[in-house]
Amino acid sequence: MKLIKQFSLTALVASFVTVLAACSESTDTASVEKSRIQAHLEFLADDQLQGRDTGSRGHEIAANYVAAEFKKIGLIPAGTDGYMQRVPFRRAYLDQTSTVVKIGSGAKTIELKYPQDYMMGASTSTTESSVKAEVVFVGYGLVAEDYNYDDYAGLDVEGKIVVALTGRPKAWPSEEGAHLGSGKVKSENAAKHGAIGFVTLHTPKREKVRSYTTSLNYLNAPSLRWLDKDDAPFGVQKQFKGGAYLNIDAGKKLFANAPTQLEDIFTLDNEDKEIKGFPLNTSIEIASKSSHEKISSPNVVAILPGSDPVLKDEYVVFTAHLDHIGLAKDVTTKDRINNGAMDNASGVAVLLETARVLANSERPRRSILFTVVTAEEKGLLGASYFANNPTVPLSSMVANVNLDMPVLLYDFADVIAFGANHSSLGAVVEKAAGELGIGLSPDPMPEQAIFTRSDHYNFVKKGVPAVFLMTGFTSKTEGEDGGKVWGEFFAKHYHKPSDSLDLPINYDAAKVFADVNIRIGLTIANQDERPYWLEDSFFGKTFGQTK
Repeated sequence: MKLIKQFSLTALVASFVTVLAACSESTDTASVEKSRIQAHLEFLADDQLQGRDTGSRGHEIAANYVAAEFKKIGLIPAGTDGYMQRVPFRRAYLDQTSTVVKIGSGAKTIELKYPQDYMMGASTSTTESSVKAEVVFVGYGLVAEDYNYDDYAGLDVEGKIVVALTGRPKAWPSEEGAHLGSGKVKSENAAKHGAIGFVTLHTPKREKVRSYTTSLNYLNAPSLRWLDKDDAPFGVQKQFKGGAYLNIDAGKKLFANAPTQLEDIFTLDNEDKEIKGFPLNTSIEIASKSSHEKISSPNVVAILPGSDPVLKDEYVVFTAHLDHIGLAKDVTTKDRINNGAMDNASGVAVLLETARVLANSERPRRSILFTVVTAEEKGLLGASYFANNPTVPLSSMVANVNLDMPVLLYDFADVIAFGANHSSLGAVVEKAAGELGIGLSPDPMPEQAIFTRSDHYNFVKKGVPAVFLMTGFTSKTEGEDGGKVWGEFFAKHYHKPSDSLDLPINYDAAKVFADVNIRIGLTIANQDERPYWLEDSFFGKTFGQTK
């Protein structure tokens, strides 16, 4: 693969500026055409693409389509190979017959049953893993200076296996809590304190949200990680020699010799009371085997150069994920293709029309970077790769506008902007939406912490202010409940073959949604001051710079 050096990309941008300037001077401001959004969406959600799974032929076709559209409207290639940025992945499959979890030793050894008692994922770092060590309970496994909270205080976990509950303290704000309580951060905490393995306990509180039985549906799903320059999986704690997820009854067996029984811990968890860790006075053995394969899948990246001599070196980043989840595993179902019409053919279609309108209008002062990423459904991996391997300087990215799964099934009268309360982008969104008679509403489901659950989160963690729009719950149509339509989509169609072109897609709403996002992008690109984190924003204080 031939890599484009930074200086050559800069030169390429400069060579296009004169041509694009001449075009924009002779072109009236373009407007959004809903028929174009419809054409893109119908292509990307067609059965021929087989659900656009990461690494699949269908996804490759979709990526080529996006690149061709970028080329058609005159955007500059900004990948590492033309418009493409190939992402190398390691895909790992767990040998379901190889798993071992044993509690205790000698005559007191209890061997747990797979998968009734425990689950585990495939290892992307090694094909064979095995560990046996003493076990320490660490509460939720959290460390948070901002909340004066440390589950590891007074505990020695060096060379031991830690055991943590799912979840986090209820009192923490949802978005901040979602970040601090994520599996990734919990693993980092354990590794920093010297642990060599990590066990998670299913709880009665978690069972009410997502049952252990439901999670068994994903038992055979492979693990996927992108590979760094040393061919190592990114984000894996290499010192961990094993891990497992224990059901409630299995967890109770692990606490048999503990100073406090697990039922009492669950009571504290349910009542949101303080939980302290302690050694469990036993050992646990964990082993498994995995097989590996290497695949690749592209991000598609393009630039619309800005017009300002200085600000053109700064970028407003639009993102949308192209991948979906491929074929359903239920072979008894007649339609197994997860077309992903709303998730996220709709977002990519809106991004493509956004790019066309901006390319055929007066050029904005800042440059626009269009990044269509892969492997969002596998854990925001394509965006993670791009944020860690950017094709323009990360410091030059002033904001990220993310387009993910707009539910375009009703005439929405308001939008919800995740991230609006963390940066100056909130005022930008409110103004842009208001110009179209669209209101800005607060997050109606903060418990979901959606701000940490889409591709923009990777930019946030690099200090880039971001906003992610969703259609609001108010409808312009009398008698129509937008929230009900939105809720029914998630209940009946999300991640199912019925998220398809058979849905009553409202392309008038799609046009409005595109117009709102275009105005957001233009406002950011044309204002003198780059967006900034608000002084009281946890994410700004943790990752970025305040004003």
